[in-house]
Amino acid sequence: MAKKSVKKVIPRWRYYLVMLGLASLPVLVTGKIAQLQVMPNEERGVDFLQTQGDVRAIREEVIPAYRGLITDRNGEPLAVSTPVITLIANPKYMQTAAAEADLERLAAAMDISLAALKARLKHYRNKSFMRLARQISPAEAEKILSLRIPGVSGQQEYKRFYPAGEVTAQLVGITDIKDQGREGMELAYDSWLTGEPGSKKVMKDRAGRIIKDISLVKPASPGEALRLSIDLRVQYAAYRALKASVKKHQAKSGSVVVLDIETGEVLAMANQPSFNPNDLSNLKSAATRNRAITDQMEPGSTVKPFTLLAALESGKFAADTKVDTSPGYLRVTYKTFVDPKNYGVLDLAGILTKSSQVGTTKVALALDPDATRGMFERVGFGEPIGSGFPGEIVGELPGHRSWDPVTQATFAFGYGLSASSLQMARAYSVLANDGLRREISLVALDEPPESIRVVDAGITQDVRQMLQAAAGASGTGKRASIDGYSVGGKTGTLHKVKAGGGYDEDRYMSVFAGLSPVDNPRLVTIVVIDEPQDGDYFGGLVAAPVFSEVTGNALRLLQVTPDQLDGDRTIASLRALQKKRGDS
Repeated sequence: MAKKSVKKVIPRWRYYLVMLGLASLPVLVTGKIAQLQVMPNEERGVDFLQTQGDVRAIREEVIPAYRGLITDRNGEPLAVSTPVITLIANPKYMQTAAAEADLERLAAAMDISLAALKARLKHYRNKSFMRLARQISPAEAEKILSLRIPGVSGQQEYKRFYPAGEVTAQLVGITDIKDQGREGMELAYDSWLTGEPGSKKVMKDRAGRIIKDISLVKPASPGEALRLSIDLRVQYAAYRALKASVKKHQAKSGSVVVLDIETGEVLAMANQPSFNPNDLSNLKSAATRNRAITDQMEPGSTVKPFTLLAALESGKFAADTKVDTSPGYLRVTYKTFVDPKNYGVLDLAGILTKSSQVGTTKVALALDPDATRGMFERVGFGEPIGSGFPGEIVGELPGHRSWDPVTQATFAFGYGLSASSLQMARAYSVLANDGLRREISLVALDEPPESIRVVDAGITQDVRQMLQAAAGASGTGKRASIDGYSVGGKTGTLHKVKAGGGYDEDRYMSVFAGLSPVDNPRLVTIVVIDEPQDGDYFGGLVAAPVFSEVTGNALRLLQVTPDQLDGDRTIASLRALQKKRGDS
């Protein structure tokens, strides 16, 4: 007999209990979530979760500071900072997030092969930071960033741009890839020009891209502007004339310095060879040298005016003192000093005009050698300029316990001591400034610095008249003449020192040092052409014409009143210049 099945009945209370439990689960979960996300003091609650989220998404970004502007004395920009973008990537993230198609598009946009891109990413595969391209223009960067490749982002930086290019390259200098001074005034005034970076909080996604700015932590402070003493118009004129001369004479190098007598400011400082500071891909270190400050030379005959200053100051000589240079040579112990010809009897102006070695030697041997050296020291030889320019040389001004006659003579006409072109300019500024010595500045000044008297005004004026004769029609510097302006100056043709000692008979340095106008000088210009190779090497043939062109242009640009109106040609040229300017 079959058993009857028994149907179990679940108690109603148990059913309601189970349903109540199921219904309460969402409430409990919601409560726990609320507890974690709302209650501030809960362990691993809202504060903990917020912090963990911020750690993964919020970053503090550096705000780059704008480097200070460098300008010439008139505000013309010489160095400016332009915004650029550095493209960066997260190789670790890109391994999983970037598809093959993304890499192909990125490689094409960067104009590199896909294989090369993959190789770079593989090299940095375990790192979260890699630079894809440094300091490209914002427009170029935007073309790549607009592709929205996972793991690729941009970082703003600044890059230096030099509007005057190679014309001011050695003086202004350059910065490195980190926008820090590397050469020239960029290096000398780096702390002044460098700004202080700021910072801000930003939110980034997993790819490292900034989603939004959250807050400014610290604003960036730009660097201070630097106003140099040079006048860019005069600088262009100096650079153009120097470059043409170095090319014409196939010279190794050259430099020009133009100095404002009224203030001691350098109005132009040009060098050859030069370089393009906006493209350093083929930069040669020799081209970065500011030769006018960092290279030294034996000044040779260009110091003869200071020997004559010492002679006049001694009281043993007057401007009209006669010196017999016959028969055109002079034996002094073991050395014979020779003139190109027998000049006979010369006064001091004649000695300077003919650059007579015999005459200078006789004058020097009549003086106390320490008096000659003391004069050289007072006008600034052997002392630093104090410009702060990197690599500035001090030069040499040796002293001797006892002077043998040959050393005494050669020292008096510029051998056995050394100086830079800028030191030569400072020395000549004493002649131009009636015996007052004013220190030199590469930075524009609001007012002239104090000056000190180192030589009597009367004898400096006498020597200026001698320099005018030396640059006159019968002097060695006649090619330094300038239409409308009187010129005083001295040529120098220097044998270069051999590496093993002694002088090289076939290597020369051509120099002209001068001032204009003579009675009331405004400018001193020093021209140095190193190792001319085309056959001409005398200072009067090679350097003097550069002085004429540079100083003449500078005087006209500065609107210095002409002091010589003799001759129809001079008057005609001045009228033509006035017409060009639109003057009445």
